[in-house]
Amino acid sequence: MNNHQIYYETMYILRPDIAEDEVSNHIDKYNKLLEKLGGKVLDSQMRGKRRLAYQIGKNREGIYVQLSHQGDGQHIAKIEKSMRLSEDVIRYMTIKQDGPLPTPKPSTKVAKTSDKKEENNNEANEIPNSEKVETQSNSETEEKLSENIEEQTNS
Repeated sequence: MNNHQIYYETMYILRPDIAEDEVSNHIDKYNKLLEKLGGKVLDSQMRGKRRLAYQIGKNREGIYVQLSHQGDGQHIAKIEKSMRLSEDVIRYMTIKQDGPLPTPKPSTKVAKTSDKKEENNNEANEIPNSEKVETQSNSETEEKLSENIEEQTNS
């Protein structure tokens, strides 16, 4: 099976003053909207609060969320419109990717017994090569996002 497929990666930045449960609500909202529009969510991760390269509005920090998805491409304009209309989303960008599909990371909430936690810790220590490559592509995406956002602001 050919593992290289086209998918999309949308990185969006939420205001830094949003409560943690509100961040989860936003992530769920965009994941559900994407599926309603005919897209398929491959992976959705909260990347945490980070300092912005430059001030956006009055914000010096933002909460980064990475959303990997597949679809016919028609869904992107609609989800970006929803992000544009949200006061909580301060920046967003979608980049078309061609490569191995990202695999969702297992949630830490799944492990309830100490045996399962130990199992997860052992798995975490043995990172397969495919995940190492994926991590590089995520940082490349973040760099592209930062560069493109700076270009948009400067023009």
